This record gives sequence, structure tokens and C-alpha cells, in this order.
Amino acid sequence: MRHGQSVWNRDKVFTGWSDVEISSKGKQEAIRAGHLLKEAGHTFDSCFTSELKRATDTLEIVLSTMGLQRLHIQRSWRLNERHYGALEGIARWQAVMKFGIWPVLGCQLRFDASPPPLELDDPRYPGNQPCYATLNKKDLPLTESMQQTLVRTMPYWQQVIVPQLLLGKRALIASHKNTLRTLIMHLDRLTGAQVMRLSLATCRPLVYELDHELNPIDKYYL
Repeated sequence: MRHGQSVWNRDKVFTGWSDVEISSKGKQEAIRAGHLLKEAGHTFDSCFTSELKRATDTLEIVLSTMGLQRLHIQRSWRLNERHYGALEGIARWQAVMKFGIWPVLGCQLRFDASPPPLELDDPRYPGNQPCYATLNKKDLPLTESMQQTLVRTMPYWQQVIVPQLLLGKRALIASHKNTLRTLIMHLDRLTGAQVMRLSLATCRPLVYELDHELNPIDKYYL
């Protein structure tokens, strides 16, 4: 499930790893998602989210609405949104004015294209932020293509989430548009071109039912 609408989603600003709040509409979307999940009879053994509060707040609202607020939440930077580099915090039209049309549009159309990178001394670089101080700086992005986002996300999927699924655990992942697109790419065996055309609405639960080898046997939106 993608997080509820953030204030920068609302204002059409590139967000990435910038830690912004969900909007009032986003909070209502999270409540609705919780009701949808509960009414459909879903419950969960494990839940996973990013280090960004628009995702963690969404997950907490959903779990509270479902009466599952005591469920332990597992957070990881590997589930953070794609890093938008020097575009972060800039409105889309301003980004085009500053960097040109192709550096902005190309990274949204091509799987292997990255936004303009940050400088190492930029405060937006995760290596300059206290919450990521324990991580190796070589793992922290100055910018990311969708391909790089996939490479960052997959170790967490394989090493943390997959073992719980293989035990029969029911998992809820509350994350971000591009991170979830890479997981869908992996599960559905999509090409880079196909994944770039995927659209994910905010806070609309997407259910995957998997067989014992974690191959999808059903997939549907609530």
C-alpha cells in the first residue's frame, strides 16, 4: 500500500527522501484503507515500512483503524522512496526551469535514468542527516534511477520479508510509489519499460496472494 497523500504530493513537489507530513486528505485515505482491509477480513502478522513519516504515519493510522495498533512495525531505509537528487523539494515546473525538460522528464520515463545528483555537502544528502548516521555513506544515494531503487530494495525483500512469507505470515507493506513499483516488478516479472508505466494511487490496498514458492496466484485492489 502506498502511503496517503503527502503535503508535497498535494503541492506537486518532488519529495523522495525528504521527510514531509501526510496531508489531511492523506489521513482520511489511511482511515478508509484501514476500514477496507478490516471489512474484507484481512489481518496481519508482520508489517513493514520506510523511515519516512508519511509512510509510518499512514501505517499507524491503518493499524489503529483495524484494531492492530499493538502489531510491531519494522522500519527500514531500504523501503524509502526513490531519491530524487537535486530535484527534491522543488516544484515540477521550477525543476524544468532550472534543469531543463529532459533531465526532469527523462528520469520519469526511463528505467535507468537518474535525476540530477546532489553535491556531497548538500543538507538533502542522507549522509548529512543524523537519522542515517549509522549507515555506510557509500550505500546512501545522491540520486537514484528506478533501476538503482530496485537494487536498494531487493536485499530487504529477500532477507527480511521473504523469510516471514515462507513461514506463512501475512504481511502488510506500507511504502512509496516507486519502491512499491520495484516490488511489483519483481513479483510480476515486468520489464523496465512496463514498470515505468505502472500507476499506484495513494492508500489503495493492493493484495497479492502467493503460493508456497511466492509466485502470485491472485492480485487485486480493494
